[in-house]
Amino acid sequence: MAWPTAADDAKPLTAILLVAQIPFFSDSVVLVMNNLGPAPIGIIVNRPTQMPVSQLFPDLKSLVPLHDKVYFGGPVEFDSVWFLFHAATPPAHAIRAFDGICVSANRELLLHLLGRDKPMDGLRIFIGHAGWGPGQLEAEIARGDWTLQHAQGDAIFNGKSEHPWPAAPAPENGT
Repeated sequence: MAWPTAADDAKPLTAILLVAQIPFFSDSVVLVMNNLGPAPIGIIVNRPTQMPVSQLFPDLKSLVPLHDKVYFGGPVEFDSVWFLFHAATPPAHAIRAFDGICVSANRELLLHLLGRDKPMDGLRIFIGHAGWGPGQLEAEIARGDWTLQHAQGDAIFNGKSEHPWPAAPAPENGT
């Protein structure tokens, strides 16, 4: 997996949650941040995959008993790994996303967090991200493709992920 570099000198982030009103992202909640690239970048926060975290890190035997899943962060750079975690102050190689929540793609920092006694406590791991070209997101919002909400940690860490990615196939003829 590719590990994007963190923007250590970046300006403070402005983060919002978008709720999709369009079919491709149906029911997706996306944390959008303003300065991780030349245009807004987001992470879909409510789409767990079937992949356990232990599969992403096969050398970390302490993760094998955990049931936590890797999340689908979006369709861009599907081989990149991002993570959101609780921290009052961003550690090195992380950026404050919003109140008490940090974002990073730094492998060493992630491995450090995974080495804790409760590795997934206040931590979500994502593969891929969502991205827009300059002006694209603004146009989509104006069209009504997205509704905006204030970014809150509960939406990321406490929300039920009722819509896994990819969606499970519907049963045939009610079976």
